[in-house]
Amino acid sequence: MLDFIFQYSFVFIVIIVIAILVVNKKINTKAFINEVEPYFKFLMEEDYVFLLRARYGDGTDEDIKALFNKRIKNGVIGFVVAFVAMVISYDGHIFVSLLVGLIVGYLLFKSPYSSLKRYYNRNLYQINLMLPYYLKSLEILIQHYTVPVAIGKSIDTAPDIFKDGLRKLVQKIDEGDSSVEPYMDFARQYPVRDSMRMMRLLYRLSLGSQESKQQQLLMFSSNVSVLQNKAREQRYKDRLDKMEKRTLVMLMGTGGGILFLLLIAIFSMMSSISV
Repeated sequence: MLDFIFQYSFVFIVIIVIAILVVNKKINTKAFINEVEPYFKFLMEEDYVFLLRARYGDGTDEDIKALFNKRIKNGVIGFVVAFVAMVISYDGHIFVSLLVGLIVGYLLFKSPYSSLKRYYNRNLYQINLMLPYYLKSLEILIQHYTVPVAIGKSIDTAPDIFKDGLRKLVQKIDEGDSSVEPYMDFARQYPVRDSMRMMRLLYRLSLGSQESKQQQLLMFSSNVSVLQNKAREQRYKDRLDKMEKRTLVMLMGTGGGILFLLLIAIFSMMSSISV
């Protein structure tokens, strides 16, 4: 062990010196992370910004950058700590220490993203309920504006989770994409019940002439109403399920309590008889 400490004394001295400089704020870790952040940019997931906005609402680019830099910082710290710990534990097996350090650093870096992903998947149910009500508000705007203009005007009042997808949709249309793809991209971003079908109807409505617009709008309105009814039925069913579960828990609790009291009474009677 002493040989090992002597062999790697320079490494330990460097680590101690760096730690002292960081604690005394002689080294600006924030500036360092900002400098190395571009080299880690390729690690940012394609849907990371969307998931952040789905979880926390709209934020500035600086907020997003700060959260990503925090992930990098946690990953780097995790790598260094794991690497040093493994070097000490395995008496200098650098390859094993490097591998474990990389795994720990990567897991710490990925952990916030995985948490955001789990949150989004859990809340797809809420998105499913919100979509019909958003489409209903959009339907009112379409009566007065073209579909792209109505979508643009709906962004401010739309649920926060839809805003990023709506901006992308409008941007692609403004850039000259007149195909169905911008609408389908929005539906893929929110893969809930009937989102594909409703976005196709919205696209067809955007293509219709002013003469046929009213008929197509009636069809769109009818489909939105069906979705709203499904959402109401789902909410009603969920309330019933919750009430049934609560009732079941109460019955089981009451039954268990009564059974426990009966057992106590039986044991008391048996004890009295035996005496």
